[in-house]
Parts: sequence; structure tokens; C-alpha cells
Amino acid sequence: MDVCLVIKQRLEELGLEQRELAAAAEVTESYISQLLTRKKAPPAPDRTDIYDKMGRFLKLPNGQLSQLADLQRKEELKRKLVEPPTPLFKEVRELILRKCQPDSEKQIRAIFEKQPFGELERLTTQKLLDVVKRVAKEELENENWLHLVARLSGRSYEEMRVLVLEFLDTDVFNVSVENCVSFLDPLIESWDIDLATFGVEIVLNRSLAPGYPRKFEFVEREPDQPFEEEPGLKEFLRDPSLNGDTTEEEIEFLKKLRFKGKRPTPLYYYRELQNLRDPLHFRAA
Repeated sequence: MDVCLVIKQRLEELGLEQRELAAAAEVTESYISQLLTRKKAPPAPDRTDIYDKMGRFLKLPNGQLSQLADLQRKEELKRKLVEPPTPLFKEVRELILRKCQPDSEKQIRAIFEKQPFGELERLTTQKLLDVVKRVAKEELENENWLHLVARLSGRSYEEMRVLVLEFLDTDVFNVSVENCVSFLDPLIESWDIDLATFGVEIVLNRSLAPGYPRKFEFVEREPDQPFEEEPGLKEFLRDPSLNGDTTEEEIEFLKKLRFKGKRPTPLYYYRELQNLRDPLHFRAA
């Protein structure tokens, strides 16, 4: 028994219509129709609130629809894994390259064209998808955000909720032109990659996704080496006339200070502590 069959049977038992279920789940009637006719796969349970809304409306045990959807999706995934990957749409690749920093775009384009749907193209596209999907998931319950994005693309609130649900379910092998137009294009300001470290920096549209640029690195690094506590710090911590009411947080800061060729005295740490506490040395956050 799958999600579609359970929903159909429950609608019939309760004498309810698909349009009523669509209203309860805050999606379009067309989406429910395509879901029940298996033209659309059920979305991932951990990426959407749709199963909770439908479950309450259909008076089903809590979590039943999510569990069925999870099993159904796992079976579908097993089938897809044996199929060869499909290259990106030309429009999707062009959008990804257009958003790339101008200084890097020519080199990245050459690699994409030499190795179509190769490791670099899949890596960068998937990372861009991950970042934008994280924003979409966080904002799924934010009606103001959904209304704003809907207005920008000329769609209704319900249509935008459907698009978000479908977008949260996509990956690098299934990303569509519609995904790009609705989410990647408006949300991504630019991106860049360091080909030496494969570090990726993604800048988002501040009006739709406020916050700092997202940075990811894939280079192997040596673990931090253990260090000896400075003798001057030990003396500072043992002397009440110097350390006074030093907090644990301040001590941790002093421990992280590093020096090359010089050994600081206890007085240095005292003065460093005063600098740390002086409000004139810092700007407001």
C-alpha cells in the first residue's frame, strides 16, 4: 500500500473532495491530482509539512503518511541508482555559469564543456541547490516570504508552496529549468570556487535570504597541533593581583594567543585583558 492509495481510500471513506484536501494542505488542487495519479512522486517526509497537514485532515494516525512516503521513495531511489545520470538542461548550465564570478567564469565554462556533467559541474550545481533548498525549507512556513517570492514570479501563494515542495525534492540529477527560474535565479547573487582547494563561496540575494555568504571547503587539512601553555600565562593565572575576576571565556581567549620567537610576560596578559574589556576598542555588533 502506498501514499496515493491510502489518501484515495481515506477521501472516499470520509466523503471528501481533492479540492478540500488541497485547501487543507495549502497547495493547488492540480498538485493533489498529480500526486494521486502518480504523475508526481511523494515529497520527502523530512523536507515538508504537507504530510502533517494531510494526515490531520484525513484523520490518520500521526506519521503514517510520512512512513509510507519514505518507503515508497526508497524503492524509487533503488530503481534510479541503476540508471545512467542525465546531463543538465542547457538552460540550467547557462544559469549556473552566468551566476559565476566573472574572473572565474571562463575557466569554469571550459571545464564544464570539456567534461559535460563531470565531477566539477555536479559538485558546484549540487552545492548551489543545497544552499537554496536550505533557505526554501526554512521559509516554507513563512507566509510573507512565500507571498514575496510568488509576486516576483507572478504566481499565487498556493502555486508557490507547490513549487517549494517540488524543489525541496530535487537534486543535481533532476533539477529543472522551472527550479532555476523560480529559485536559483532569484536567490543566488553569485558564486565562486577555488580550484586548488575546491572551496565554494555562495552569495545570496540579501532581500530574499539575509545573512553572510555561505562558504564550503573540500580540502584535506592537518589536525591542529597540540600546544604548550605559555609560562607567562601560567604565572598570570596564579597571581590574583593580576588576574582578578577573569572569566572562563576570557581565559580561553588568552590561551588561544600565539607567539613566534617571543615569550610574553604575566604583565602582557594583564594588559591584553584590559584591552579586551575596554569598550573603546570595539565597535557595536
